[in-house]
Amino acid sequence: MSEFDMNLLEEKIQKSESLLKEELATVRAGRANAALVDKVSVEYYGTPTPLKSLANISVPEPRTLMITPFDPKSIPEIEKAINAANIGITPINDGKVIRLQIPQVTEERRKELTKTIKKMGEETKVAVRNLRRDANDKVKKLEKSGDYTEDDRKEMLDEIQSKVDDAVKAIDDIVTAKEAEIMEV
Repeated sequence: MSEFDMNLLEEKIQKSESLLKEELATVRAGRANAALVDKVSVEYYGTPTPLKSLANISVPEPRTLMITPFDPKSIPEIEKAINAANIGITPINDGKVIRLQIPQVTEERRKELTKTIKKMGEETKVAVRNLRRDANDKVKKLEKSGDYTEDDRKEMLDEIQSKVDDAVKAIDDIVTAKEAEIMEV
């Protein structure tokens, strides 16, 4: 007898939420955050290498991100990679470390960022709803093949909907928290 795997659905929903959190971490809120350079890849001896593998990234002040390379000779490559990553901040190099000064975010820019954040949240909700649709289709096929009764199907569809409702609420909470962080002056 075939069985619908609810754990797989939960796992996929969890991945969607995690991905949203990662994406939101890269949204600049006027505060230094090491996640800002998470996606920066440095061409190091001909190999694209994540910045966090080549340097220590710290936040000495609320508006400053300090990148201390393990190999000081890699500073020019790191600087080039930060500029290429297009994060909107010019690196300041003193020969030993690279500093990123996070500029104050204007009110207009904050509003743009909240729109972007809401859009990311909506895209994640759409992904979760697509997971629901796929799960519902699977359950309905199991009923048609005789593996599930009508009551089993209804019970599974209700449980799937419950998981999706919880996920949508969690996504809304994540988005609301990030919006509050951005609008904070």
